[in-house]
Amino acid sequence: MPNSTPSPSLRDTEQTTVRYYPINHVSGKTVPQELGLREAFVVPSFELAEALIAGGADSARIAISRMDSPEADYQGHVQDASSTELVPAMPFRFERSILIVLPTYNERQNLEPLVEMIGRHLVADILIVDDNSPDGTGQLADQLSRQHAHVHVLHRARKEGLGPAYLGGFAWALARGYQLIVEMDCDFSHAPWDLPRLIHRSGTADLVIGSRYVPGGKTQNWSNRRRLLSQLGNAYVRLFLGTNIHDWTAGFRCYRHELLTSMNLEKVNAKGYVFQVEMTWRARQLGAKVCELPIRFSDRVQGQSKLGWRSLVETITEVPRMSMRTIPSR
Repeated sequence: MPNSTPSPSLRDTEQTTVRYYPINHVSGKTVPQELGLREAFVVPSFELAEALIAGGADSARIAISRMDSPEADYQGHVQDASSTELVPAMPFRFERSILIVLPTYNERQNLEPLVEMIGRHLVADILIVDDNSPDGTGQLADQLSRQHAHVHVLHRARKEGLGPAYLGGFAWALARGYQLIVEMDCDFSHAPWDLPRLIHRSGTADLVIGSRYVPGGKTQNWSNRRRLLSQLGNAYVRLFLGTNIHDWTAGFRCYRHELLTSMNLEKVNAKGYVFQVEMTWRARQLGAKVCELPIRFSDRVQGQSKLGWRSLVETITEVPRMSMRTIPSR
């Protein structure tokens, strides 16, 4: 049964003292104060946390003291002595079943630490979709699956691009009845501590996008080339498909099961990062409610970025075609 296995806690992790500053309201869009290394805000709800983040606060430095959703279970936050982000004393648990799809190609260095960190923040199943990585990522994924009941593996014969990998993961998830399906990179570009925010927001949205380009969102440690590619790509997409989505190419997102089943996924042809654009376009064509949450997107921790000019060329050719089509719903 999905999400039946508890994720690990921090009971055996060395912790450090954190000074908390309670925040019960936010005036305008101004963050109340600057935080020191071992300081954090504590708020009574996800909604107040979002107000702080939109004003510039770091989501890694916000603890939620009382859940405003009856489906979530909260038991406090702590801080690992070796890091700066807050970690729940026990991971957030939601009533809806959750699958996190992690596409991998040569991610052996990142895979095990990411699986562990996800488990500290959220009770969810994980599907590793490996495209026959030559560095042994697939074998490590199998090992993790044997060790952890909530970790699963889908092996693919060869590298075909981001789109086919995610579509394979979506088909696997829908066949097993998961209610929420999350896209997430395997290189720590997407912060595991933002996962509960996406899941909570999915209560009122069909598609939740972790956005770099809404108030409170930002990019960190990017080269000028990487930033230029992203900004050009998004500006081009907005020119053809509309300005109501700020981050069309974002890859950190949560879909409801019902939306994915209505999207005619077998008709999705995008291979590279334009896959994210096509999925967002299809959601909007179906009248889905799309929400963008601000995130801080960091450059990958280990390995090399797989984003290149080929992805930009695919965007240039495919986006105009989308603007001239409509899709039927099922």
